[in-house]
Amino acid sequence: MVLVMIRTAIIFLALLIIMRLMGKRQIGEMQPFELVITLLIAELVCIPMADSSIPLLYGIISVVTLFVLHETVTLLDLKVKPLKSFISGKPSVVVNKNGIDDYQLKKNNLDVSDLIESLRSAGYFSLDAIDYALYESNGTFSALPKQDYEQTQTSLPLVIVDNGKYDGKNLKITGLGQEFFDEILKKQGVKDVKKVLVLTADGTGKMYLQIKNEKFRTFQAEYPGGKTW
Repeated sequence: MVLVMIRTAIIFLALLIIMRLMGKRQIGEMQPFELVITLLIAELVCIPMADSSIPLLYGIISVVTLFVLHETVTLLDLKVKPLKSFISGKPSVVVNKNGIDDYQLKKNNLDVSDLIESLRSAGYFSLDAIDYALYESNGTFSALPKQDYEQTQTSLPLVIVDNGKYDGKNLKITGLGQEFFDEILKKQGVKDVKKVLVLTADGTGKMYLQIKNEKFRTFQAEYPGGKTW
């Protein structure tokens, strides 16, 4: 048991030194290749720590090798521009002046619900509160709000239609039936809900509608009996 404790302590110190040498980003938001190296390190060090029949040096050599690989890839990432996008990826602009870029969302295995969740985490609750939004290559989310975006966030919007399908849970929250929103879409010239990328509605009657491959639009609707939520 004492031997395992000593081996674990040695591996811990070696890892601590290597992680510090890799820089601050390695313990914050990581690029894809950094995440791979971190996962490999975690796997490699477990074996010599637990199995005393394996020379401890093997584990340390493996970690040092990964460190050398990390430094080599980082150097290529910084010095060779054509390789940078291949190694680290590119930022993806998922919202622009026309609204949501469905192609960029799908390219990053995301949907409208994921985007709205990211927006809420960043403090923006309405899709029309921002001009641009993007996911960085390391997965972090950034958004550029409109100048008067606070005025667009007077009530929490609910996603009524997401990629051509009604959200049954949110329909129940509004207390308005699917027929009501079908009629709203018809008034906006939309005959088939499958053509709708997203439709949101807030408690004041403001709606955000974007048809696939078209620019978004916002408009005001009246709820039966002045209903709000």
